[in-house]
Amino acid sequence: MTLDRLRPHTKQLFQPLVRVCLRAGLTPNASSVISLVGALGAGVAFYLGETLLGVLLVAANAVFDAIDGAIARELGIASKKGDFLDHVLDRYADIFIITGIFAGGAASWEVGVFALIGVLMSSYLGTQAQAVGVGRFYGGIMGRADRLLLILIGGMLDVLIPGGVLGMPYLGWLLVIFGVLGNYTAIQRFIYVWKHIDEIESGQERP
Repeated sequence: MTLDRLRPHTKQLFQPLVRVCLRAGLTPNASSVISLVGALGAGVAFYLGETLLGVLLVAANAVFDAIDGAIARELGIASKKGDFLDHVLDRYADIFIITGIFAGGAASWEVGVFALIGVLMSSYLGTQAQAVGVGRFYGGIMGRADRLLLILIGGMLDVLIPGGVLGMPYLGWLLVIFGVLGNYTAIQRFIYVWKHIDEIESGQERP
């Protein structure tokens, strides 16, 4: 089970912040953009070796990414365009954060590319399921919320316990984990969608 499945249960947790944002006139799209800016800033901070700042900006990215949909629902303006924008910006955010981590020296570029492949492919298959008629599917061992939480934990460990493990920072090891579990999640999602495509096609062929 991934933390993404718990999103419906976090509504009450973020409701006070949502109310503050509504009073401030923040729109859902503005929240999505702020989330992206946080990710970009985090990537730059990690690249410059400012790990604590990077962690704080990742937290900002996570919070504003979590509330944009809630703001849209409160305003009654939830739309496919907003959903589309949110997913596009999330992918850019993932790229900014992960690239900043390995470009800053926490891991080799090979590990960084491996992590990006796992992250992007697992996310792609989650939404591609909807495109082929199965419906959006975010099952599997690791989702975006899990990654963000692990980055927060790994970043704080690097701040509090410098040196990492076997000479590689905790954030660097996280990229290895993202590569392995991200690609495993992509395979899980592929198998799920592949099986359900057969069920859909079989149903369509019935008289």
